[in-house]
Amino acid sequence: MNDVLIVQLSLEECCQATHLSVETLIELVEHGIVEPQGPEPRHWRFDSEALSVLRHAARLRRELELDWAAIALALDLLAEVKTLRAENQRLRRRLERFTD
Repeated sequence: MNDVLIVQLSLEECCQATHLSVETLIELVEHGIVEPQGPEPRHWRFDSEALSVLRHAARLRRELELDWAAIALALDLLAEVKTLRAENQRLRRRLERFTD
């Protein structure tokens, strides 16, 4: 049986889990770094993927001293690199079938 546990955190719970202030988390949402479910902050819900992205963004901010707009761009570019690497790997496997 495949039981899937889906965790959704409120704004306050997400702030506690990421050690970010409410103001900072709202700013990250405004920059499009994460997109919570819900129409307004008091109804926002963050899933485990958003939590991971927030932690990654906070680490980039701390280690590289980038502003949030630069972090949003960096995260987009890192996601694109990941996608391209996966596609490259898939194409290499297909190519191997023709060269062996």
